[in-house]
Amino acid sequence: MQSGRKGSLQSHPMRSFDYQSFTRLVFGRGKIDSLGELVCESGASRVLVVSDPGIVAAGHVQRALDVLNKENVEVILFDGVEENPTTEHVQNGLDCARQCQPDLLIGLGGGSSMDCAKGINFLYTNGGQMADYWGVGKATKAMLPMIAIPTTSGTGSECQSFALIADAATHQKMACGDKKAACRVALLDPQLTLSQPVDVTKATGMDALSHALETYVTRVRTSMSQLFSVQAWNLISSNLLQAVRCPNDVEAREAMLLGSSLAGLAIENSMLGSTHACANPLTAHYGITHGVAIGLMLPEVIRFNGEEVSDLYADLVPRTYKESADNPAEALALFVENLRSAVGLPETLIECGILKEDITRLAQEAGKQWTAGFNPRSMDEGDFEAVYHSACT
Repeated sequence: MQSGRKGSLQSHPMRSFDYQSFTRLVFGRGKIDSLGELVCESGASRVLVVSDPGIVAAGHVQRALDVLNKENVEVILFDGVEENPTTEHVQNGLDCARQCQPDLLIGLGGGSSMDCAKGINFLYTNGGQMADYWGVGKATKAMLPMIAIPTTSGTGSECQSFALIADAATHQKMACGDKKAACRVALLDPQLTLSQPVDVTKATGMDALSHALETYVTRVRTSMSQLFSVQAWNLISSNLLQAVRCPNDVEAREAMLLGSSLAGLAIENSMLGSTHACANPLTAHYGITHGVAIGLMLPEVIRFNGEEVSDLYADLVPRTYKESADNPAEALALFVENLRSAVGLPETLIECGILKEDITRLAQEAGKQWTAGFNPRSMDEGDFEAVYHSACT
């Protein structure tokens, strides 16, 4: 399923921005072999690698360790990260950091590993608890340099200064952001993403797609962030299905990885919207994988937002869908629904075991999510309930 259309900004007024990139992007096949050189350039001699058991089993951690050992870099491994990291995972990693006293961190894996590494960085350098950094710009001391090496194409965390960490007791997700937490280097090697299981490719790909789409229309979007959004959308919407159907297609994997990172740059400059506000409670209470929850909610949020940003959605509608609906929002929602179906993701909340009697609570929590405030069209509790109900069937 090809998107068949390239987004355009030419018909929209320019929006002001103040942009500075804090992260160096190193992209290409086999670039993992440059890790030792990158660490040495930073002047670091002792490194804490933060990863998870799946990445260890895939052999990526050992490859990184071998490269670092060749440069005589002392390496300590913390591989206790799990999906959707909590304050408990961060604390365990912090204990490891305090023992080895690293001068550089490496987050190797999916968004969970990279976010956990950032969380460790906050507490190791600034002290306190993760809740102290919930929000933006609350770190008062310098943080360690960090290199992010994504092995999935989804979160774009490698290009963001935010760590998404859940409170282990309440399951509340805390977005902790500070420019000091931005990765010094994002090392993007598409060959590392070939090991992604198909289900991970589906879910992370849908998450990346939503990042490109939501960042294009948020209240705080800028002309610069939209450049990242459009290019990310073109890459992801045209290659997600191919990456799922042909997992060893390196060109499709390249496009997905670069698209995901560009969408991460867009998030850094424009934030996200109500799709993520709706998805987070589904993950917290039902354990639904984040990307799956995103796929369930994205079409309905598009339809809701159409009243406000239909002209922007028109930039993203594939040519083959232009005549499929009466308005751009509906056409775009149909494209996302058909792509979701083609890659094999769940299509309704009921299918995922969501109880209709829980929708009021879900709506209440969605309205409290930080990203809801950036949605292009304001939503109250009743609006969230309506969106959830629409996603039930």
